[in-house]
Amino acid sequence: MRMPDAEALLHQLAEGMRPQVSADTALIGIHTGGVWLAERLHRALALKQPLGTIDVSFYRDDYESRGLHARVRRSDIPFEVADADVILVDDVLYTGRTIRAAINELFDYGRPRRIRLAALLDRGGRELPIAAQFLGAEVKVADNEQIELQKSADGHLSLVVNPVPDEERK
Repeated sequence: MRMPDAEALLHQLAEGMRPQVSADTALIGIHTGGVWLAERLHRALALKQPLGTIDVSFYRDDYESRGLHARVRRSDIPFEVADADVILVDDVLYTGRTIRAAINELFDYGRPRRIRLAALLDRGGRELPIAAQFLGAEVKVADNEQIELQKSADGHLSLVVNPVPDEERK
């Protein structure tokens, strides 16, 4: 399957968000692809709150069965979460479990006034009742395939479809 152009989707996502955000809206990118997107959205939307990043590795409900991701990163939320208007940013929305984990971690920092979700792609397959308020596109891929956002050395973003590694299959 041919994936949509990530750069065009990112532009479309920013334009769809623009009328619904203010300079005080806070963005938090979910490592790794969500951080790349959030960095670009933060600039495009001229937000004044500093950009936050979050790694949900320790908050996932499948942590015991899947183990710890090899590249755990530090979460950094450099603004007051309590009563903030927050948009979580992720690259690919699938089961909803990553977003649930991000919300759980976010509440450890305080109680936001509102949390919304921006995703570049929604591939379906939800296991939890989670939906993106801002979305680049919906795509369909086989259950044995995963979509990966990649970033080149010059910062160009692209989407690729890969087979799911055997150790990650249910």
